[in-house]
Amino acid sequence: MDYFRKKLAIDLGTSKITTFVENKGIKVNEPSIVTMDTYRNKIISYGEKAKKLIGRLPGNIVAKRPIVKGCIVDFDATLAMVKRVIKKSIGKNLFRPNVIVCIPSEQTQVQKRAIIQAVKISGAHKVILLEQTIAAALACGVNVNETKGSIVVDVGAGKTDISVISNGDIIIAKSLSIAGNTIDEAISDFIRTRYNMLIGQTTSETLKLAVVTSKTNIHELYEVKGRNVMNGLPMNIFVNGEDILKVIFPVLNKILYEITQTLAKTPPELIADIFEKGLILTGGSAKIPYLTDLIKEKTKLSVINSENPELMVIKGAGKFLNNANFQEDEIEYLDELKRHVLEQKEQLRKR
Repeated sequence: MDYFRKKLAIDLGTSKITTFVENKGIKVNEPSIVTMDTYRNKIISYGEKAKKLIGRLPGNIVAKRPIVKGCIVDFDATLAMVKRVIKKSIGKNLFRPNVIVCIPSEQTQVQKRAIIQAVKISGAHKVILLEQTIAAALACGVNVNETKGSIVVDVGAGKTDISVISNGDIIIAKSLSIAGNTIDEAISDFIRTRYNMLIGQTTSETLKLAVVTSKTNIHELYEVKGRNVMNGLPMNIFVNGEDILKVIFPVLNKILYEITQTLAKTPPELIADIFEKGLILTGGSAKIPYLTDLIKEKTKLSVINSENPELMVIKGAGKFLNNANFQEDEIEYLDELKRHVLEQKEQLRKR
């Protein structure tokens, strides 16, 4: 019966949700945002439509990101969103699909179980979890099963994942709550503190992208519109690109520091492999050229940038679909693991 089941990969990102259908490629690539009517507890819109409504909604309707930093923060909204993207990806099908879900490298068993349950309730038959950094490495052509080491840094919107991979497993992993959204928040704070003006998340993101993609003239002026903190009236200002860079660089330096700390913990044999192969940089925020420059300057490693870094995780998961073994149910494995931990605790208590 599994012969008739379709295979599907899902990347549940803070900023975007993407899907990959076996033999068909990427089917869904849209913002992981929903708008909900709090009075009726009903979801009104998803994806691009919902993103356009951020900051333009009445009091009873809120825009939500159901998944933040790889963790489910709104279970019902996650169910609705995943159910929709599964249907959008494979259409109507008599058999439930087998699904691979990409997750951050450092997640608790409770967080993993919540994701598995949400995807199963949303319409999946069996679910396998795959670390995002391993998926990104696969997409970049790395043979993750070889003994030689590789380092992958996945800088997304809500989280940064740093992993040293060797022999098909993650040797060292570090997940940070510092990523693209952190930069957006820092820019908003700067504008509020310096100019007494409030700006929305979309404006912060637009300003960030404009500044980081204009390396030739860092002194360029950018017009920013928002609301005056003092009197609540509309106002506009012109911000120097150099000032915005001064806000961005501390965040990039924090990511760089964690990369160097991870390298410091890496065994010498794997460091030699990494020095030879370079560092793989993926994720939507990997498009910031200053981050690549900082890594090269500080670590002396070559940096491998892909053409569409934000799609590397889902493309790697799509490659993994061909060899995925859906015979063993991950939820049963987690149940067994939970029982084992409880038995160990009971033995320690009896002592």
